[in-house]
Amino acid sequence: MTHPTVIKLHDGNVMPQLGLGVWQASNEEVVAAIHKAIEVGYRSIDTAAAYKNESGVGKAIISAGVPREDLFITSKLWNDAHQRPAEALQESLEHLQLDYLDLYLIHWPVPAIDHYVEAWKGLIELQKQGLVKSIGVCNFQVPHLQRLIDETGVAPVINQIELHPLLQQRQLNTWNAMHKIQTESWSPLAQGGAGVFDQKIIHSLADKYGKTPAQIVIRWHLDSGLVVIPKSVTPSRIAENFNVWDFRLDKEELSEITRLDQNKRLGPDPDQFGG
Repeated sequence: MTHPTVIKLHDGNVMPQLGLGVWQASNEEVVAAIHKAIEVGYRSIDTAAAYKNESGVGKAIISAGVPREDLFITSKLWNDAHQRPAEALQESLEHLQLDYLDLYLIHWPVPAIDHYVEAWKGLIELQKQGLVKSIGVCNFQVPHLQRLIDETGVAPVINQIELHPLLQQRQLNTWNAMHKIQTESWSPLAQGGAGVFDQKIIHSLADKYGKTPAQIVIRWHLDSGLVVIPKSVTPSRIAENFNVWDFRLDKEELSEITRLDQNKRLGPDPDQFGG
């Protein structure tokens, strides 16, 4: 397998399985990072209103020289905009200099405020208007997802959650799959690989395949059927993270990495964050 893989979403749209995340990248950093990413083969870019770099992403897209239809651009609705998703989307589109998004996500459920169903209804309407091709969520737990489905009849195509070898969220991932919701991993390398890259199995597989620990972990996500968006602004790492199409991990190797799970959350708890 030498070509980047794609995932078909339950609404019929298709997205690259591996994309570039740009969390914590400045407007200046993100331009060079995206240019490098597109040069080496990435076609999916994941940003958010809260990242404050949509303008840089837009500048990079315009100047990259790649047809818009060849790119898959994701952004996210921030917590303070759950009651005004149409306006928030318009702001994001203006910053990005785009007419539509390929994927728009509710960034956090913020259950303490409890406007996420209202926000979801807004996203459904934006999709009907053609301003977004696909709609989904981030950091939603099973009760949040079930409520969206119960109250609107529309399931997200994506649930983007913190997922890495130390926090595998297998129960949530399984529930997503049962409802045809694709799981997407953020912080897939556990924020720089601390506690992951030094694991014996990761080193052993890196030696076996002639790859870096980061490439082994990214391949684990891909071979586990996850969409994955490693973040980097370092040109060599951007290229390294994409150079994962010439090998696959076997079932036993995947299982060995699965045993690294510690239920170790590095980011916020979705049940508590944002209230």
